[in-house]
Amino acid sequence: MRLIIDQGNTATKLYIATGSEIIESHTTENEEMLEYVRNRIANDTFEAAIYSSVRREYDKRLINVMSRKIPHIVCMGNTTHLPIGIEYRTPDTLGHDRIAAAVGAWTQQPNRPLLVVDAGTAITYDLVSSKGKFMGGNIAAGIGMRLRALHEHTGRLPLVNSNGELPMLGYDTETAIRAGALQGAAYELEGYITACEAQNPGLLVFLTGGDAERLSTIIKRTIFVDRNLVPKGLNRILEYNVKL
Repeated sequence: MRLIIDQGNTATKLYIATGSEIIESHTTENEEMLEYVRNRIANDTFEAAIYSSVRREYDKRLINVMSRKIPHIVCMGNTTHLPIGIEYRTPDTLGHDRIAAAVGAWTQQPNRPLLVVDAGTAITYDLVSSKGKFMGGNIAAGIGMRLRALHEHTGRLPLVNSNGELPMLGYDTETAIRAGALQGAAYELEGYITACEAQNPGLLVFLTGGDAERLSTIIKRTIFVDRNLVPKGLNRILEYNVKL
């Protein structure tokens, strides 16, 4: 088995993989991550682990604990070998989650141009060429961020939940805000797909992140929805570096 650790700003997602398959996932607060991993590796045998953090700072205590039980450990960084090329001008500022999602998509659909969309706190749009090159992408506000911004930066607009009725055009303030955020994100996504298809015939679209399933029900396109795109990519990067 393999351990995949994806550390965010406040919470960490941990995945268990067997071969290329993600068989288990768990989310814990960052403060509880060390104890969770300690207990898990005490009861199970892992051949390798990969550790990714948005902070680019790695918990040395966690690495020490894992190194006692896991023979191969990869910490994502600028020197980590990747199965795709990076054409980004500032690769040192490129988020590990964006790289991992791109690798996860390319692993499943190689030799095709890919638009990889991660709809989470932010929505990222990244293009991978048919030759396996990460060409770059854009970062936009996520749905939750759009809803909060409308509330926090205006005098009277309420904070609206993303769940609820979703007409094309709102018929009251609540539905107008929800439709503005969700329908706006969907139109934005469809616009990126159209533009990328024009320059990359045969484009395939992968959608991941917390709002992926909701967005997929709105847009009128054929896309691959994969909530595990990032851990699948991290797992492939682990294989690529350790030669499992």
